[in-house]
Formats: sequence, C-alpha cells, structure tokens
Amino acid sequence: MKKIYFIALSGLISTLSFGQCAGGRYASDVFTNVTVTSGINYGSNTSFTGSTTQLDLDVYEPTGDTETARPLIIWAHGGSFIGGTKTDGDVVTLANAFAKKGFVFVSINYRLGMWPINAPNATKAVIRAVQDMKASIRFFYQDRATTNTYKIDTTKIFIGGTSAGAITAINLAYLDKQCELLEFLPAADITALGGIDGTSGNPGYSQDVIGTIGLAGALASYGWMEPGDIPVCMTHGTSDGTVNYSRGMVNVSGIDIMELDGSRMIDEHANALGIQSNFYSHYGAGHVPHTSSAAYMDTTVNFVRDFLIDIMGCTDAALQPENAPFGTATLYALTYCSLSVNENGQKIIDAIYPNPAETEVTISFNDNDGTKTVALLDLSGRIIEEYTVNGGNLVIKRSNLNAGTYILKTTINGVVNTSKIVFK
Repeated sequence: MKKIYFIALSGLISTLSFGQCAGGRYASDVFTNVTVTSGINYGSNTSFTGSTTQLDLDVYEPTGDTETARPLIIWAHGGSFIGGTKTDGDVVTLANAFAKKGFVFVSINYRLGMWPINAPNATKAVIRAVQDMKASIRFFYQDRATTNTYKIDTTKIFIGGTSAGAITAINLAYLDKQCELLEFLPAADITALGGIDGTSGNPGYSQDVIGTIGLAGALASYGWMEPGDIPVCMTHGTSDGTVNYSRGMVNVSGIDIMELDGSRMIDEHANALGIQSNFYSHYGAGHVPHTSSAAYMDTTVNFVRDFLIDIMGCTDAALQPENAPFGTATLYALTYCSLSVNENGQKIIDAIYPNPAETEVTISFNDNDGTKTVALLDLSGRIIEEYTVNGGNLVIKRSNLNAGTYILKTTINGVVNTSKIVFK
C-alpha cells in the first residue's frame, strides 16, 4: 500500500491521466467561485498566559454546490506555535484550490504562545494546538448531527497543516494514549493541560478522521505509529533548516528546542508498519517550499489531491511512478503505557520511556506496589543487571550495553511480570 515519490524538480503534473470521481469532482476544478464564511466560533480554552482564548475558523465552500455530504479538510497554519493566522497566504491559496474541486476547506485559529521558549513549553504548545484541532473536528460532527449547516460527510474528514500546523495534524493522528507523552512531560502537567483531548469545546462528539496531511511536518516519536493507523500524506524539502527532513532539532526564533522525527522517518516507519504513506521530497528545497513559488504550490496541490481522491476511493493509480524506498526502517515494538498488572489487576508499570532508547530508559512504577525486584536480561535469558526499587521510577542507563532488545523482569510478592525494552 505504500506510495513513495522522488521528484527532482517541482512543476505541473496536471497533464497526467487519472481516474476521476463523478464529473471530475474532487480531482479537478469543477467550481469557478468560492464562498468564504469567516470568524465562526468553535470553542474556547485557556492560553499559556492563563487567559481565555476564543477559537474561530473560516469555512471555504464551492459556490452554488448542491452536494449534501461533502468531504472536509481541516487545516492549521504555520508559525512555530508563536505566530501565524488562519488567513496566512498559503492557507488561503490551498483553501480556494480545494474548494474549487468540491471539498469544504476549513482554516482554524488555535492557541499560540510559549514562554520561555524551551522543550517543555514547546511540547505544551503542541498539545494545546492538538486539543484545539480536535475541538474543531468535534464541531463538524456536532453540526452534522444537529443543524447540518455545512453538509459534511463525517466519514470523509481529513486534517492537515503547514509547518507547526503540520506538526499539529500529524501528532493528532498518532498520539492516542496520554501516557505516550510521559517521555516529554510529567503526568501532572499533562493532566493540567486537559489530557490529549482537551476541553476546547464540543464534548461528546467524535474526533475521528481518515487521513492526515503534513507540509514540512514532524512527529514527536514515530513509535506512536501503530498498525492500522490512518494514512499520511507529506511533502518536505530535503534542506529544511527549521523542521528537519529526517530527524533533528526544531528551531523556534533561532533556538533549537526539541528533537522530532521528520517526514522521512515517519514515512519509513509507516512503510514498515503497513500504513499508507504518500511522500513527496522537494530535493534541495528549504522550509515550506510551496510558499515560495506558484510551481511548488501547484505541485503540492496536485500531490495532496491525489492522496485525497485515493483515500476516498476515486482512483486506484498514483499520478507518479513508484520508486525504491529510502530503506527499511527498524520496526520497534514500543511500550509506553499500562504494561503489566499484579494479581489484583492493578498496574505495576505505568510506562516505559523512551522505548526504544539511545542512552537511558525510565521505568515508571505504580507507587502502591511496595518493594520490587527488577532484573534486566538479554534474549538468551542471561541476567545483565538486577535492581531493587521502592516505588517511583527506575532509570536504566545503557552504559556498555549493546544495541538490541532486552527483557525486563519485575517481581513483586513472588509474582513475575515481563516487558521488553530496546536500546538502539
């Protein structure tokens, strides 16, 4: 199911043939004009300063459309989580392009800001943006179930974004367990933010989507991806100095704040897991090349369009030839959350993170279980290290350990539980 594309030059690809939806809808411009409704409130939440922020969005619809169940694209702008707006130039261009094809395109404002600029505060900013985008998804499920003002087919909702917005959309797609964040933030901070779903509005409605789109995006950990997760469509410049094409530090206002897995890493892991990934590399290009020229924008629109109509079942063939992948990703079975239980059904290990790890791994235990004996074994069953833990966390440093998989054996009151950890 993987589709990977290597394009040396950006340019027009609209002359290639493809299977179309009825009447060319969604694949070509079947509408001339677009109707924009601005400033629609979809919720509110607390900003990083503690003040209440009203959340609004703009809706772009094909003028005169009579279709009563339309696919929806919800988009988040760029701006390093400290700037940008739903009316940024590239967003407006994308919105008009897709609305003319018959989609409803929605551009959202989300909560911005962090201070000081550092990794924990950047993580919180990403979480706030994810929470707000989820509220916007729920808004349209609520609309469909009530007034049906926007005539959305809720089985065909896509999310996407540019730069920071791409990070938002991709993390929303693959962060589905709160404990996965423990590598990045203490549990108390995650709870204080409102968890991964948040309280930005429209509670009780679904926030399911069928695909995610990232233009120069990244994921906090590709290990969050699991078999059966939704498809992803990405474009990225190979020389991006803001959001690394492979893996690297994300730069905000000249400050390197956090290491993320870029589009190449996401694509490789998606391929290893059997998740559909449509990936377009802009060779030699920097950050968000689609904002720099009409040719890059045209290529981006057509590439994303191909992904959308493919996921909706409009075509079986890609517009561009499939090429050899970068390589085979190492497939890790990551274990962040709720790993084992004692004889009373209580969790013994709340989380293991990061897993896989490069230098050290933290095992977070349930404090109520008392003294625990922990042994680290290799796959032959040989004991490498033994530890005694009285509640709290155990940190195992790699030191002289070789890269590979190890077994963690935890014993409490004679009851033994095992988990796997990986050093890479």
